[in-house]
Amino acid sequence: MRADYFTFNWIFSLKIHSLSAIVAPISVQSDWLSIDMPYYAYEGDQVVVRCSGRDNNKIKRLTFYKDGAWLPAYYNTYIISNARPSDSGSYYCKAKRRVFLFIDDTEQTRSVWLTVQGIPVSGVFLETQPQRDQVVKGETLVLVCSVAKGTGNTKFFWHREDTRESLGQKSQRSQRAELEIPVIRESHAGRYYCTADNGYGLIQSQAVIVTMRIPVSHPVLTFSVPGAQALTGDVVELRCEDKGASPPILYRFYHENVPLGNTAAPFGGGASFNLSVTARHSGAYACEADNGLGAQRSDVALLYVTEFPPKICLVNGPHRCEGRVEVEKEGHWGTVCDDGWDMKDVAVVCRELGCGAAKHTPAGMLYLPVAEEDQPVFIQVALCNGTEAALAECEQVETFDCGHDEDAGAVCEGFGGKVE
Repeated sequence: MRADYFTFNWIFSLKIHSLSAIVAPISVQSDWLSIDMPYYAYEGDQVVVRCSGRDNNKIKRLTFYKDGAWLPAYYNTYIISNARPSDSGSYYCKAKRRVFLFIDDTEQTRSVWLTVQGIPVSGVFLETQPQRDQVVKGETLVLVCSVAKGTGNTKFFWHREDTRESLGQKSQRSQRAELEIPVIRESHAGRYYCTADNGYGLIQSQAVIVTMRIPVSHPVLTFSVPGAQALTGDVVELRCEDKGASPPILYRFYHENVPLGNTAAPFGGGASFNLSVTARHSGAYACEADNGLGAQRSDVALLYVTEFPPKICLVNGPHRCEGRVEVEKEGHWGTVCDDGWDMKDVAVVCRELGCGAAKHTPAGMLYLPVAEEDQPVFIQVALCNGTEAALAECEQVETFDCGHDEDAGAVCEGFGGKVE
């Protein structure tokens, strides 16, 4: 009996070894191995493919395939982290399992077809950098086209609605694209829109109106009085204007660099500042324009203010700031003797007339015709210190022994309205 037992075991063992040597693994589609995965996915989704058997402990090796090509996988899971249309295809897996002792079997799951669907673009939106109401002439304008949804490669197009002009296009795998206009000009103001298409149809954004803001450049200051010459008591309008700047504009006015006040021009154009003048208002004026994009100051303009009625004048000269000196008393005009007449006296005359600095003290006889014999000489000697506002304020010598051959003259520089 014992001998028969050993004989049986030896024969059975021999047969098993023979089977393991000659039987090759076979691939069988069976219910023992199953695959679990979705049939549909959207582009960008994560797709998980799982394979499992009734008894996973018997699985020696598990492999995944797509369209017959081997896929690298971790244990019983294959993960597509960011699905794309190219991931569409037929998926299945194979398992090599131990059937009995040294006998292995290879089983294959059914094939599952995965369709990866792209997401059509939607929510197309156009914005500008800087914002559309803050675009400044000369700066860079960026047109940003974006989509709220949409996958895959997207084509972006930019258009100008009012001129029906195509501005450019870009194709990229992104939900946002930019088109740059390096130097913005006034002609770029208008209505813009963009379109986007990722293969499912063209979608258009709403139009955006781009308005241009033009900085102030060179304001001009003018006076309302002819020749920039006013009399004391006059109301002089100072007008400052920058015709090309965008509103609102704030204008500031200055006298000898001292602020006088400001006036707003909410709708653009110029603005005025009224000034009731006295002799002390003679001098240099300027204005400044500011619309929030940087302030600019005008050139300096000179205003000349004399007393009313005039008490002094220079006659027979080439202009009002040169000639024989004559003064008025009680409605009559007379001359000034040149005894002691010097540059300090001429400086006072020039100041009173609203002219420039004193230049010369010529003889009055040079300005023909000479004064009539019966015309009086009102001032014998003027003892000015050069700081007085008028010749009448200077100390005077009342002895009169001068004739018209000793009449005083004066030459001042600078006459007219503006310093160029």
